[in-house]
Amino acid sequence: MPPPDQVLRADAARNYERIVVAAERAFEEIGPAATLEEVARRAGVGVATVYRRFRNRDQLVRAVFARAFVAIELAAVETDDPWQDLLHFLHATVDVLAGRQAVLALAREVDSIDVRLLDRCEHLVGGLLRRARAAGVTRPELEPRDVAAVVVMALAVVRPDDVGGADRRRYLALLTDGLRPAPTALPPAATLPSRCRA
Repeated sequence: MPPPDQVLRADAARNYERIVVAAERAFEEIGPAATLEEVARRAGVGVATVYRRFRNRDQLVRAVFARAFVAIELAAVETDDPWQDLLHFLHATVDVLAGRQAVLALAREVDSIDVRLLDRCEHLVGGLLRRARAAGVTRPELEPRDVAAVVVMALAVVRPDDVGGADRRRYLALLTDGLRPAPTALPPAATLPSRCRA
């Protein structure tokens, strides 16, 4: 039998995960009106447990967004095909965020998108893009912010009634064709801090 402190830590980890999963569902189904009390009810824990782990809703929104980012990180794979690696990452990122539109909007609204996550995102995109450029399968002038913009544009066509995501796949395919080498270079981008925002 494990020591009592290990049991407590395991219980705390399970509660944390239940709360974050319940919050994600509540935010997507109810929207900004979802309360911590509603999250506690869905998680099957007391509201005091939620407040012990998260002092306020903004902290919970941040945790929900961070959980979504884990799925995005897992999509950053490296095989012997840099172009397919980049496409896989873009499709996975759009799919993850398309299913969390309310959470994404709420995170922006309360400024709960952790800058460290954005830095990690930019690092992931930068690595995939460097490999693709080195292999000659993308435009040489592309920057990580260009790839992030493709995600934003694909998300612009997400609609609740497009359950299968046909439109986002169609337009993501159209957008990613623009990443391929072309006879003319892209116009220069505005001088702004490079951030992976979606």
